[in-house]
Amino acid sequence: MKAKKPSDSRTTLTDLVLPSETNHLNNLFGGELLARMDRAASIAARRHSRRIVVTASVNHVAFNKAIPLGSVVTVIATISRAFKSSMEIYIDVFVEDRESGLKTIANHAIYTFVAVDETGTPVAVPPLEPETEEEIERYEAALRRKQLSLVLAGKMAPKDATELKAIFNN
Repeated sequence: MKAKKPSDSRTTLTDLVLPSETNHLNNLFGGELLARMDRAASIAARRHSRRIVVTASVNHVAFNKAIPLGSVVTVIATISRAFKSSMEIYIDVFVEDRESGLKTIANHAIYTFVAVDETGTPVAVPPLEPETEEEIERYEAALRRKQLSLVLAGKMAPKDATELKAIFNN
């Protein structure tokens, strides 16, 4: 299976924050942002695998900045690493300043998707070849996150204390 680049699957969704999508403080509901991120991640995973994909986990979400009513929000999802049938997707959320047009990072998340066939059975996905420094950093960190997740789930035992230290320090 031929390797793909993160840019091959990069997905950008841009939309407005409408009144029905806000809380009592007139900021975007967290659940609405999660749905937007899930849609963008799903498209990126499907572009990478060219298969049906399902959300396996939401590994990390940071709601660092409130997104006010009327804001233009851009969600960018990019595959950070492909494993056997799963893909880690790194998501950046930007909010655009109404007057200057300057985009600043508001939130980020990491999702995992699995490629499946028509019966729901996991299928292999192409490997990923990162190109930029940021892509390489995210690629390497994805392996550490997966290893940590497996250790915490009791599905992987660290070979020695050095390996455990490397997992937790990175």
